[in-house]
Amino acid sequence: MPVLLVRENSRGRGWPAYVGAVGLGAAALVLASLWTSGAWATGIGAAVTTFSGLVAERLRPRRGAAGDGDTVPAGAAALLRTAAGRIPTLRQVDRPESAGAHSADGHPADGHPGEGHPADGGRTPGAPPAYIRRDVEPRLREALGRAGFVLLVGESTAGKSRLAYETARALFPRHAFVRPLDRAALPQALRVAGTRRRAVLWLDDLEEFLGAGGLTTAMLAALSGPAPGRRVVLATMRTQEYRRFEAREESRLTGSDRDAWRTQRDVLRQAEVVRLARHWSAGERRRAAAHVQDPRIVAALRAGERFGVAEVLAAGPELLASWHNAWTPGAHPRGAAVVAAAVDCRRAGLRSPVGRDRLRELHRPYLVERGGGDLRPEPFDEAMTWACAAVHATSGLLIGNRTQGYTAFDYLLDAPGLAPVPEHLWQGLVGRVTPAEAYDMGLLAHQEGRPRRAAEALARARLGGVPGADFLLAITIGDAGRPRRAAADLAGITRRRQDRLGPGHPDTLAARHQLAFFTGEAGNPHAAAGRFAALAADAATVLGAGHPDTLAARHELAYFTGESGAPAEAARQLARLLADRLRMQGPDDPQVLATRRSLIWYRAGEPAGTEERLAELQADAERCLGPDDPHTLAVRSSRAAVAARAGRTAEAVTAWESLVADRTRVMGPDHPHTIYARLEWARALASSARTEEARSLLTRTLGDARTLLEPGHRHLRLARELLAGLPPAGRHPV
Repeated sequence: MPVLLVRENSRGRGWPAYVGAVGLGAAALVLASLWTSGAWATGIGAAVTTFSGLVAERLRPRRGAAGDGDTVPAGAAALLRTAAGRIPTLRQVDRPESAGAHSADGHPADGHPGEGHPADGGRTPGAPPAYIRRDVEPRLREALGRAGFVLLVGESTAGKSRLAYETARALFPRHAFVRPLDRAALPQALRVAGTRRRAVLWLDDLEEFLGAGGLTTAMLAALSGPAPGRRVVLATMRTQEYRRFEAREESRLTGSDRDAWRTQRDVLRQAEVVRLARHWSAGERRRAAAHVQDPRIVAALRAGERFGVAEVLAAGPELLASWHNAWTPGAHPRGAAVVAAAVDCRRAGLRSPVGRDRLRELHRPYLVERGGGDLRPEPFDEAMTWACAAVHATSGLLIGNRTQGYTAFDYLLDAPGLAPVPEHLWQGLVGRVTPAEAYDMGLLAHQEGRPRRAAEALARARLGGVPGADFLLAITIGDAGRPRRAAADLAGITRRRQDRLGPGHPDTLAARHQLAFFTGEAGNPHAAAGRFAALAADAATVLGAGHPDTLAARHELAYFTGESGAPAEAARQLARLLADRLRMQGPDDPQVLATRRSLIWYRAGEPAGTEERLAELQADAERCLGPDDPHTLAVRSSRAAVAARAGRTAEAVTAWESLVADRTRVMGPDHPHTIYARLEWARALASSARTEEARSLLTRTLGDARTLLEPGHRHLRLARELLAGLPPAGRHPV
């Protein structure tokens, strides 16, 4: 029987690292995809028994294996393998947990492949629940039959991994099952899959394989097989992660965020996407009801329509309730604080497990914020034991062990009502991560409109030599309120890309786009318009007239044309752009909404018509993107400005005050958009004869802005102009 040391992946699904084998029977082929909880998880180097020959290991070269393309030297990346060191076929992967599916029973089942489902309907302890055919399975089968890259998207615990596993195993039983267990293993996995005539590259939680050193479109192209179904990339992704590249893609009017994660976005565009609903249909529930011999399925069906059956089998709702209830004084408040810290580590962009000592440090501010000693917190060791204890033997709130670290159960990451990641967690984390991890954190912070945090993380990534970090850092510096510095950095990046890649390469065009944008933001809209005119022509030639980058360049050309003092020409350009975007992208695309806003602004004539169009646009933005999307907040900014221009000062004060609160919550207090909203709020207060309130707000805002924005920034000029325009203290305007 082999002896295994259990290791957890960053999603909280167990995989074992091979230690050694003693007396392994040649005929035994049993599963080694284990999970730990409770006392097992908190023990050091916990020894566990195995029930498979599938192991994730760092193998030494084996004699007799030369030429198979799947053995690796010591210290190489971890792939799922048999006990003999081979890449398994899908037929050999006889339990869904090896593919990343959530466990629904914590007790391993001993036996050979195929055992565990006796003909009499009994259930061997540890057998997974019966697979219930999902309504979307026929579509997934069709996609796998024709596409080389299929992505299954759904919420946590919706059943993505189980559906993908069962479908792939039925379609491709003889295919090699190539599963890298972290991003570092991806190059080896691609090499192994590329040497096989038939292979499934399995990327459960695709987001963990994107970013620095991650999957690219070139890698996908190199892996493509001679015929459909020969070499397939099959991936899963949580809905929340996928949305970062969907609704938030190109989410800002300036387009400065779009290129920051273009490599990841382009990878997702290569996939045929199949979506899986969390709630089960009536037909799925009827099929599940046929398995009355399994009490787990029966209990899940009893949960009613509020939760999905797979969700209940994975104990997601009970774990979430347990976390919330643990804050009660005398319950497990320290454990709840530890879980909160682990959850926010994941939400901050850290994908690797967090060590026990780090959690001991990071959890303390969470506990203090909720009441500290008044909660009668338990000792730390007891808190860790509670947090790792399994619910119904499925999973704990934390999954991992002392050796490998801990990660939060992914169901918790999508819990409603989670506050933004606090500053104390960010500061406790960013200075201690690797450069690649810092890049991931910076990329996520940039996507979420947190430029100061993004710049802090990306500076660390650049110092560590992470490819592309210099480009993203320059954009982030500009977004944080230093456009002249960004333009200078981007000028150098553009020159280097032109020399290395040529003037028509997409990466060179992307650098030219950002250079032009921050040239305009630094106060030279005429130069920006000239750069964008040349870029739009070149992008249309190289990429095509309908390419998103070409359309983005046209949008910026119109914007800076208007800022240069030609609003009528800007409106004409935007009207043509809107017609093209509606034809190619549809009415609900974020950039269509952005173009509508710009067109309304530069075509402003009759105030009543302008306000009516803005109100309609805000309703569309909230419907398509949500109330906190940058587009929606930008539309609210336009509506507040129109109210102020119309002389409705009380309405403008209320609108700007509300927008300041929401931008502070969503983007943070130091974002330039938040600072601008504070200045306009002060202007509205002054117009309402609330001079001292305006003075106080302007003084505070100017003090904050001086520390955040580069000298000469337009927001600093506006703040000083507004302060100078106020009557002296103690005097009221006439």
